[in-house]
Amino acid sequence: MADEQLQNFEAVVRAAAQSGHERTLADLQRLVRIPSVSWPAFDPAHVVESADAIAGLLAEIGVFDVVDVRRAPIEGGTELGHPAVVARREARNGRPTVLLYAHHDVQPPGKEADWQSPAFEPTVRNGRLYGRGAADDKAGVMAHVGAVRALVAAAEAEACDLDLGIALFIEGEEEWASQSFGNFLRENRELLAADAIIVADSSNWDEVTPALTVALRGAVAFNVRIQTLDRASHSGMFGGAVPDAMLAAVRLLDTLWDTDGAVAVAGLDPADLTVPEYDEARLRTETGLLDGVHPVGRGAILSRLWAQPAITITGLDVPDVANASNTLIPSVRVRISARIAPGQDPQDAYAALTRHLQDHAPFGARLTFEDPGLGQAFQVDTTGWAVAEVRGAMADAWEREPVDIGVGGSIPFIAELVEEFPAAQILVTGVEDPDGRAHSPNESLHLESFRKSVLTEALFLARLNRRSE
Repeated sequence: MADEQLQNFEAVVRAAAQSGHERTLADLQRLVRIPSVSWPAFDPAHVVESADAIAGLLAEIGVFDVVDVRRAPIEGGTELGHPAVVARREARNGRPTVLLYAHHDVQPPGKEADWQSPAFEPTVRNGRLYGRGAADDKAGVMAHVGAVRALVAAAEAEACDLDLGIALFIEGEEEWASQSFGNFLRENRELLAADAIIVADSSNWDEVTPALTVALRGAVAFNVRIQTLDRASHSGMFGGAVPDAMLAAVRLLDTLWDTDGAVAVAGLDPADLTVPEYDEARLRTETGLLDGVHPVGRGAILSRLWAQPAITITGLDVPDVANASNTLIPSVRVRISARIAPGQDPQDAYAALTRHLQDHAPFGARLTFEDPGLGQAFQVDTTGWAVAEVRGAMADAWEREPVDIGVGGSIPFIAELVEEFPAAQILVTGVEDPDGRAHSPNESLHLESFRKSVLTEALFLARLNRRSE
């Protein structure tokens, strides 16, 4: 396709993306109404309903050779994971194939009282769509659907060949640790094989600036049980001589950080990443940090978020205040969630954390480690042709040059994509923004950013449609 022809075709793609925007948004709202929470305590029928709805949207496009809802066994067992949606059309005339990934399961809604509007009733306010999954990640699903629709509509309008290979993998359990992900890849390898993979599950720099995610921290999470007594004892009679498990837990956990709040565990190492400017005022705005409460750690703020380890205590099994009695607590269970820098091996990090805790256990407290969950960090090779193409598409759709960003969170399954498809170029994009509040009450999607994200992907697909492998 000559340059002038390509420009004309892209103009038609733009028009198709714009004319289809309301339909794309309406379909997104229909998906948000389905409470597809993949956690065990929630009805799995909703995840099935969500998968079936997305399969219907893909089948309606009419260009895929295969559209199906499939499951795979959970790793290490025979129980099947939640349903995923797959689709594929084969490449023609030497064109590449792109795999489009997103997930249709969502986090639990949390407390109803914390939402300004019902979690599963999509509501538009002030240019944003509110609802659980509106941003994470049903907007990613619909960015793929909207982009493919625009590409197909443009090809039909111009009566030109659509030779690009397109595969989709819309996962159904990303919010519950992607437990069947590896088996699913292996069982569907031929269906999902691609030259480039778009993982639409990240964020943009802000509401007006696109971003390509080039680094993700890894994850190490586990429980530690801290025990000092074989039974509860009266705190008035024995307190002051007998260390209870809560005293030991407080003293032990405090050793994980230094006085600045930076991680103080030997063997958890930082990465060397170049980070853009980002000041404390923006950190406060984006996180709700209270006046008078200071940030923790050292170095540039984005280095702390993207390139340094972090440790968070995310849960405690202890008596609550309503059931507190005057006893020395014999045993406490703590959930530790650590983020590790790109380049750190999660097995090594887990060993460093457990070694640190054993070495610092106060009063001879007994420690037992349970349920480790490990996730690989990730860094993108930014030298490939796919990175150049997606950056160009972002710049043209947003009318602003994209920013390369890291993300403090983790997407551990990317390592499995790399293992299964080592030659594929992986692009981590997203439709979220810093005020999207994914996983939190009042999750929302910035609608203008969403429109530009759909256009970005449509232009990217159009350019790949004229590219030889």
